[in-house]
Amino acid sequence: MLLAVDIGNSLIKYGVFDGDKLLDKFTIVTKRDYGSDDLQLDGLKSFKIDTVVFATVVPELIDVVREGSQKHFQVTAVCIDHSTDFGLKINYDPPESVGIDRLINASHAANKYGTPVIVCSFGTATVIDVVTKDSEFLGGIIAPGVKTMADSLRQNAAQLPAVEIEEPHSLIGNSTEAAISSGIVNGHVAMAEGLIERIIGTRTLPSAMSATHETSSAASGVADGGVRVPKVIATGGFANLIASKIAAVDEIDENLTLNGLRMLAERL
Repeated sequence: MLLAVDIGNSLIKYGVFDGDKLLDKFTIVTKRDYGSDDLQLDGLKSFKIDTVVFATVVPELIDVVREGSQKHFQVTAVCIDHSTDFGLKINYDPPESVGIDRLINASHAANKYGTPVIVCSFGTATVIDVVTKDSEFLGGIIAPGVKTMADSLRQNAAQLPAVEIEEPHSLIGNSTEAAISSGIVNGHVAMAEGLIERIIGTRTLPSAMSATHETSSAASGVADGGVRVPKVIATGGFANLIASKIAAVDEIDENLTLNGLRMLAERL
């Protein structure tokens, strides 16, 4: 069995796979000073883990994961990094500065859904990345995530209360809490929706993003005139809250990164 570990800035996500079947998953909070016992790998001893693959945007935890994998499973963990073959041409300056989670998501989205594809990740940051019909990773857009926006508002406006990040009852809030909730959620929806529309729109869309019906992947949509438009895939902790309200989003894939790690491990 394979254990995939996705270490983000806020959360560490675990997925146990038997082949391509996800048997179990759980999440813990990310802390940079974790030791190997803090990773809670002992709870997975009932599974016969023979492969561990991980990726992290927190470099301090690389050796910690390797130590924990040896201790609990007697397995040498494989770290997915910028030397990995993602099956993409990386057009980023410099290539090694792009977040590894972005490349995993883009690689798996292109493989699963076809190209061109737009990948939206709603987490600590909201990241929208673009892969062309020729599997070229163009880069994307990074904006503060939902919780980051909420925390910033609370910290910088003394008279505004903290609110739970949840579905607002209406667009127009009739209390301060309701107005903040609407601003955070509906404001984020409007931002992401507008950015996606600008990427797809004819004025900003690179010519390489579009393709004729004959040459593009069968997984992508076909617009009037036979020109394919990119599929839009959403993932991340806030995807269900935000992406479900964006008409341009074709699919919410909450396990995109974990499955991307599994897919990359199969290539190694």
